[in-house]
Amino acid sequence: MNKLVVVGSINADVVIHTQRHPQPGETLVGSGGQVSAGGKGANQAVAAARLGADVSFVGAVGSDAYAEPAMAHMDCVDTTAVEVVDTNTGLALITVDAAGENTIVLSPGANALVDAPFVTNQSSLVGSADMVLLQGEIPAEGFAAAVDAARGRVVVNLAPVIAVDKDALLKADPLIANEHEAGLILAQFGGPTEGSPRELAQGLRDAGFNSVVLTLGSAGALVAEDEFVEIPTPSVDVVDTTGAGDAFAGALCARLLQGDTLIDAAFYAARVGAFAVTSNGAQASYPNLKSELPG
Repeated sequence: MNKLVVVGSINADVVIHTQRHPQPGETLVGSGGQVSAGGKGANQAVAAARLGADVSFVGAVGSDAYAEPAMAHMDCVDTTAVEVVDTNTGLALITVDAAGENTIVLSPGANALVDAPFVTNQSSLVGSADMVLLQGEIPAEGFAAAVDAARGRVVVNLAPVIAVDKDALLKADPLIANEHEAGLILAQFGGPTEGSPRELAQGLRDAGFNSVVLTLGSAGALVAEDEFVEIPTPSVDVVDTTGAGDAFAGALCARLLQGDTLIDAAFYAARVGAFAVTSNGAQASYPNLKSELPG
């Protein structure tokens, strides 16, 4: 079986539900406060593993009480290369409104220690992978070290967008981004930061990316290789959008490792992302191979 190595973040998510998002200086009464597993790296790893991928993870958690809930769903992932370090586990404070839209404030914690020496220490594992998946929740030097160690295909979802080595970033095939992220990435290359999805995707291709997948929320996705292909998403009742983009990214990688074309993988990933928004949480909402996907 082809191997996926994810180098990324592990977080504990604290979720509060409100009717709407608060204005600056405003206090609202909400509900919830549960602690659940999150982190873009961990989310994507779990999503891919539940869909049949052989996944190993390189990352860190703290020595605090949040480490256990942060790792609660990673039993399907090889976590041998996850280190426990003497700091707090990454923490995400998430507010979800009545429409299922979320805002997130992130404290990196242990994820900030996944730097170049940390990743280089796992270079043999990273180098053994058929595919390496990266995000933007670890230090830029750790990101670059992972790309340098990779011998297989590199997939990048640079979220949040951080300033990373441009040559390392251009190894992404594909680059996965939403419209806002695409504009911020283009700014790093001196390109236009606004435009239609096609214009943004074309800008990223012009900047040197071999392939691009723009995620467009309820509008689906756009794949840009030699041509543009629009990917629809099934219509579902949205409960919580937390981690839906990560479900998409993990599913995309799982299908690419199984031999799908990028377009076919994106069609499948859109269905997985739609499934994920129909229940609360990130990893807890992800399907497995027995789940009935919408659409």
